[in-house]
Amino acid sequence: MALYVVGGIGVVIWRGTSKREWAEMYLAGGDRAKSLKWGGIAGGILFVMDIVNTVIYYSKGAPPMTDMLGILVNMNFLFLFPILVLAEEFLWRGLMLSSMVEKGFNPHLSVFVTAMCYVLNHYAVAPVGMYERGLMAMMAFPIGILGGYITLKSKNVWGSVLVHMITMFSMVLDIFVIPNLVPSLFHL
Repeated sequence: MALYVVGGIGVVIWRGTSKREWAEMYLAGGDRAKSLKWGGIAGGILFVMDIVNTVIYYSKGAPPMTDMLGILVNMNFLFLFPILVLAEEFLWRGLMLSSMVEKGFNPHLSVFVTAMCYVLNHYAVAPVGMYERGLMAMMAFPIGILGGYITLKSKNVWGSVLVHMITMFSMVLDIFVIPNLVPSLFHL
């Protein structure tokens, strides 16, 4: 995972500094205000959907995400979430999506392909069991699609970063807060 994060950010920084491609990778320029506005709206919708789904999930007696809890607490990865979000968004939406669009690929196909790569990445990189990887991949798909279109339409990746940050916050609630609340909510 360290190679993925350092490599993703490293490639983007290298291209941005050596080739002056910050705007081409959608990290500068574009319509940042529009990007952040739609990122906040999309992130808010995904946040509510995630919390509702998680309450339903736990109310039916589903198991907690113990592998992810172990990684976040025992390995202190919780504090690395912002860096992970930047690495993923810069890589998938900033570098890959912008490159596909620049090369003339269909914009809708570009959003779909980058979203699917992002989903598959959650199966490959996360050091947790397959069940928890599947849960993360299910949330990764709407993040990838919405983040992709926000980035595509605004030519700015920061709204997608915001979507991702908001959903990561909801995941922290899913793991640390909601499992303790659900029994009292449903008198279980």
